[in-house]
Amino acid sequence: MTRPTRGRPPAFDRDRVILDAARLFWRHGYSGTSTRALTAALGLSTSSLYAAFGSKAGLFEEAVRTYAERYREIYRRAVAEKDLPTVVERVLIDSVHEFTQPSDVHPGCLLSSTAMTDSTDTLDAGAYYAELHGWNERTLLARIEQAVQDGELTGGTDAAALTGLVQSVVHGLSVQAGLGADREDLLVTAHLAHELIRKCLPSATA
Repeated sequence: MTRPTRGRPPAFDRDRVILDAARLFWRHGYSGTSTRALTAALGLSTSSLYAAFGSKAGLFEEAVRTYAERYREIYRRAVAEKDLPTVVERVLIDSVHEFTQPSDVHPGCLLSSTAMTDSTDTLDAGAYYAELHGWNERTLLARIEQAVQDGELTGGTDAAALTGLVQSVVHGLSVQAGLGADREDLLVTAHLAHELIRKCLPSATA
């Protein structure tokens, strides 16, 4: 008779767990997503969920931070580009790619999710997203101001207005993506917006 062996419990894919949990939170909000619903959807026991994330709140916070921080990374990469037209292009194009990630690797837009109005006591998703949006805007503004200081743009450039224009385009692309617009269509729009902005940039060398 073969004696059953005691093996380790199967390891779970943390990234997949966070993605599947985010889908539930995005759809139902924090309080509308029960621990029972999470464990059923994730294939975890309650003890395993708590061991990995501390609590349902801990899982929610990690999900919000994981997917929201991807937008910060877009701006962080973009402002490192050598010239301002490329900075604007990267912000617009990379944003479209993030907004239209396939559902098997992305839970959807946090901005339009129920989680924005139903969060934990320790992490207000709406306030967190607003802080993130503000950081992105300040980062882009600083890069445009640097372009003015470096002589890439004329001294009279309204850096705040230019920042607002780019951010307005990004927000519009996000809304269209949330309404189901196709990635290729959004890329056409983003490229057109980039070309129009590039042509209007008050270049000091023109």
